[in-house]
Amino acid sequence: MTEIGAAAVVLPGGDLAETIDFFRDRLGFSLITIYPADAPRVATMTGHGLNVYLDSERPRQEGLVLRMTGPSPAASLHAPNGVDIEIVAAAGKVLAPCEPRFEYCPAPGAGGFEEGRAGMQYRDLIPGRHGGRYIASHIRIVQGGPVPDYVHFHQIAFQMIYCYRGWVRVVYEDQGPAFVMRAGDCVLQPPQIRHQVLAASAGLEVIEIGCPAEHITCAEQSITLPTAVLDAKRDFGGQQFMRHIAASAAWRTIPGVAISGFEMRDTGIAHASAGAGAGAVLRPRAGFSASCFSCDAELIFCFVLEGTMQWRSTAQILELEPGAAVTVPANTPIEWSRWSDDLELLWVTVPGTSRITELHTPS
Repeated sequence: MTEIGAAAVVLPGGDLAETIDFFRDRLGFSLITIYPADAPRVATMTGHGLNVYLDSERPRQEGLVLRMTGPSPAASLHAPNGVDIEIVAAAGKVLAPCEPRFEYCPAPGAGGFEEGRAGMQYRDLIPGRHGGRYIASHIRIVQGGPVPDYVHFHQIAFQMIYCYRGWVRVVYEDQGPAFVMRAGDCVLQPPQIRHQVLAASAGLEVIEIGCPAEHITCAEQSITLPTAVLDAKRDFGGQQFMRHIAASAAWRTIPGVAISGFEMRDTGIAHASAGAGAGAVLRPRAGFSASCFSCDAELIFCFVLEGTMQWRSTAQILELEPGAAVTVPANTPIEWSRWSDDLELLWVTVPGTSRITELHTPS
């Protein structure tokens, strides 16, 4: 097979000189070739990762659209060759206004998961997505072994991954060799860090929280992992990669952060994300039977890891089991009671600088 050379999208040229001027001056393209010199009919131009082949003998065609990304708000232009130019904000770059609401996602039954990327199954834990600003996903891999993933990165503002059950082998850009995350472990994936899921145990389950809700996953075209560089403190969009290992973490009580009646295993996400978000695992302290509080975070997300509890807020009384998730608006009074001794909760707030206010002393 003959080796394929450069590729280009073929478009009508129209008045070639006017079209070239428009693509150069209005859209930022550069001229590559033009011919013949005495009466130009064809030109090739390049810009923004795209080559265009402008042919003045090709008739105009209705419905031809060239979409480009740019600053918000969106804009429309009409090129001299009849092509409509749509300039839109890049997906995942503009955060949707937050529309907080009370959301309850019960523990999964036999179903509830849908097929997603790379053989993974997804369950949406915040169906309303707070208006498109946040997403929380319960992700599982049923069959263990190698995962058909590829090196990729996400265009996100905040993203954390908590290993709920089983184990998963992953590798991250500039963070050394691949490692295994086990149940209770957690990572902060800062914006655009390259990473890859390599293998997983049968029945792996992870909880992923991200912002914005719909963000782009980009396949990496040149970097292979692991990288030769080791830079644990590297800055990725103002954040650092963070790996929390549950087996070596301590349980603590922090006034104003920990919820009364509970102690916490802090994941370190608040520090690594420069306050973009925070995550912790909570468990009840001996001698307490109820806790009533509020939180001023924009996102308040709670997932039951183990045990059972009763949740009261916004006239709702919920009996929560493992796998259930609740999201509430900021400053909503929350009362927890009737919990089992083995209760453990994943507690995530955005931003990570949010505060807890005790509403009455738990008994």
